Amino acid sequence: MTTTSYAIALGSNRPGRHGGPRDEIRAALAALPGVYAVSPILTTAPIGPSIRAFANAAALVESPLDPPAMLRMLKAVERDFGRRRGQRWGARVIDLDIILWSGGRWRSPGLVVPHLAYATRDFVLHPLAAIAADWRDPRDGRFVRHMRHGVDRRRPRP
Repeated sequence: MTTTSYAIALGSNRPGRHGGPRDEIRAALAALPGVYAVSPILTTAPIGPSIRAFANAAALVESPLDPPAMLRMLKAVERDFGRRRGQRWGARVIDLDIILWSGGRWRSPGLVVPHLAYATRDFVLHPLAAIAADWRDPRDGRFVRHMRHGVDRRRPRP
């Protein structure tokens, strides 16, 4: 059986049955099979309408699952944790996203790997760079560590 690796982003900004957001992240990590690297959990500012700070982390997971099967498994964990679909970027007990896959690119209905917006999100790139700085984006070959520095640069004011 062939296994591949996935970079998974984890986020929470609402308490759940496991405790506060950091506890929810730790419980989600324990629920994921094949985890072999975990970043520190960071506290980050919310984007969108949510007013609660997020706990964010990244994990590397080894699995024989193809990307659609991995996504189904992640969504099952979210449901088990009490995640309900609602307002985009609203408060959530847990959010699990496939960011990168060692198999390169994947596109199917409902799933695009690499994640379309991860390259602009410091709350994804900082944890990811802590555990996978040498992974490359299959779209343009940039290292995660370089992408992280790109989101840290101050942007000129208009």
